[in-house]
Amino acid sequence: MNGTFIQKIIGWYNQALHTALHLDGVVSLGLRLILAPVLIGAGWEKLHGENWFAFQLDSFPFPFNVLPPGFSWFLASWTEFVGGVFLLLGLGTRIWAIMLAVTMFVAAYSVHLPNGWATITPSMPADICMPATQAHADSTAFERYINCYNVNERTIDAAMRLEEIKTILKENGDWKRLSGAGSIVKLNNGIEFAAIYFMMLLSLAVIGGGRWLSLDYFANLLLRKKGLYSCPKA
Repeated sequence: MNGTFIQKIIGWYNQALHTALHLDGVVSLGLRLILAPVLIGAGWEKLHGENWFAFQLDSFPFPFNVLPPGFSWFLASWTEFVGGVFLLLGLGTRIWAIMLAVTMFVAAYSVHLPNGWATITPSMPADICMPATQAHADSTAFERYINCYNVNERTIDAAMRLEEIKTILKENGDWKRLSGAGSIVKLNNGIEFAAIYFMMLLSLAVIGGGRWLSLDYFANLLLRKKGLYSCPKA
């Protein structure tokens, strides 16, 4: 009886997994629809903006720190813009995802990493995150990690400055209107978003454009029909 029930569970699981594997196109499309506008916008901004790579060159990882900043700017601009367009279409998905992942890694390493993890400064760090407090002294390493993984000296200082900003606004402005659309925050510019985008791009490099919802899928079908290429999926 128990053995039969377990076999049924395994059978249901296998059926669900088989169905899920055919939804890779939906997953890929979701990732591409999130990433493409971000990358296209970033590339377009670079193409029409000032090259600031020369000021960051020393922080770039090898071999990008030895390339001329103008060349690196050209590569980053066009890779983000053109790559974003091709991701949106689902054409050459794996190739563009790898190139964009490299670009995102360089940005994360050189620009965002020194600022820690958090993209947005935690507005009210817990007492446990403050090294000089009794709460910090009484806490365990695990408790500090859970509460303070996105807190560092930079974010603590930023949070204090944010409180000053809020105080000034409350005393001299229409606080209800100013804060009506959501909490006022301060940018920390940490690695958080870059790391998320990097892993999303790596995921696309693995799963590709997926079935039915990418040009890769139909290009693959055409090439297989002509006997030029054989791949189980896009």
